[in-house]
Amino acid sequence: MAAIIAFLEPAAAQQTPPASPASVQLTHKMNAYVGCINRLSARSYESRDRYFSWAAKSGPTGKERIIYGTYTIYDTSDCKTSVAAANAADPHDAELEAAANAYVAAVTTLEPLLKEADDYYSQENYKDDKMAKGKALHPRLVAAWDAFASADKALRAGVEAINDKRAAEQLAAIEASEGRKSHYYVEALMIQAKRVLRAQQADKPDIDTITQALNEYEATVKATEDASGKDGDVKLGSMFIGSAKSFLTTAKQLMRRVRDKVPYSSGEKMMLSNAGSGWMVEGSPARLMRDYNQLVDGYNRGARI
Repeated sequence: MAAIIAFLEPAAAQQTPPASPASVQLTHKMNAYVGCINRLSARSYESRDRYFSWAAKSGPTGKERIIYGTYTIYDTSDCKTSVAAANAADPHDAELEAAANAYVAAVTTLEPLLKEADDYYSQENYKDDKMAKGKALHPRLVAAWDAFASADKALRAGVEAINDKRAAEQLAAIEASEGRKSHYYVEALMIQAKRVLRAQQADKPDIDTITQALNEYEATVKATEDASGKDGDVKLGSMFIGSAKSFLTTAKQLMRRVRDKVPYSSGEKMMLSNAGSGWMVEGSPARLMRDYNQLVDGYNRGARI
């Protein structure tokens, strides 16, 4: 599962001080890219996970005990249109715009191919042609997924670099203008949640780094809850606070599993092998990603919810 990206200016928090025209233009441009990633990336990866949950890396044979097929993805036309408009707008960034174009090319190639595969498998046509088309589709699907993963990684990296810089600048501006109130803590909480996620997703997770990130995030969660509604301040929604705490709980469970070298049970391994059920395993990367995405979704919807 791919991580959802937070929109640069959520409904819950107006930027302080007022944004410059150039900043507003960049926000609109970036949100076009973020919108594509949030709508299409997770489903694209889920389609690949679904397929390889039953098909071997070398491709289907027709002798599989269970044949699930694959998932389709959402319509990509809006993404294509919004990226074209964003790339034509100021401020220009040639590298980021090229990454966005590559993303559109990859995802618009993937969409009809997944539809073709879904029709083939859902109609069980492999029973009529001895999996001939399934075998022919396999290298095309793998190539399309590989191209998409590469394009998604590049666009995501470009967007996240700009997001990180602007989030830090906005947090400093909020503190200077408003002090440390709910608005400040919500933004700080999201920055630190991302640090926790990145620390735990590192190729070689470091327990000390993870623990430090967790301690800072936990302190901010508490400060956010304490500030909510205090002295006439904005009252944050229980759903947002609940999501922040759920992410903290799962992050701690995963840290302890890694630190204490706790293996997954056979039942947990079975759930983790299925793209749709991995999140049910406590203290798992899949559960952490699910909880992080729910936190970001709550932030994007407005932290008052």
